[in-house]
Amino acid sequence: MEYKEIKDLAALMKDFDLSVIDYNGNDMSIRMERGTATATPVVITEHNVASVNQNAAIQPSTAHYEEQLSNGDVAVKSPMVGVFYSSPAADKEAYVSIGDKVHVGDVLCIVEAMKIMNEITAEHDGIISEICAENKQVVEFGQPLFRIDTTAI
Repeated sequence: MEYKEIKDLAALMKDFDLSVIDYNGNDMSIRMERGTATATPVVITEHNVASVNQNAAIQPSTAHYEEQLSNGDVAVKSPMVGVFYSSPAADKEAYVSIGDKVHVGDVLCIVEAMKIMNEITAEHDGIISEICAENKQVVEFGQPLFRIDTTAI
């Protein structure tokens, strides 16, 4: 790994206020830590990083995190730090609104991270009962984005 590649990883840490980055690839491994451990560590692997040599952006996993709530709702959480977009473009309608039926695979929103637009899709059939983020709002890793009522279908 060259100095510029390490510098790029350090910049990534600063941009997303990360305390730890683990990089494993090309028969080498690097772990970078800074400050106090207040941020959630991010593990970077060959599966989610394009070649740093080509100055490509980090490809975060688009699998989002869900939490089953006691009332039958599912909370869809952001898989990364980024900017929440409710529609594909400023002049387009939102992907979903409260009361909309959604099915597995339907796009719910986009979370932009590192100039990469990551579609967040439904992993359950149901009805949107709450939209927890505002358009163009910066969202955190694990922050609830939607609540889906899975008992209504």
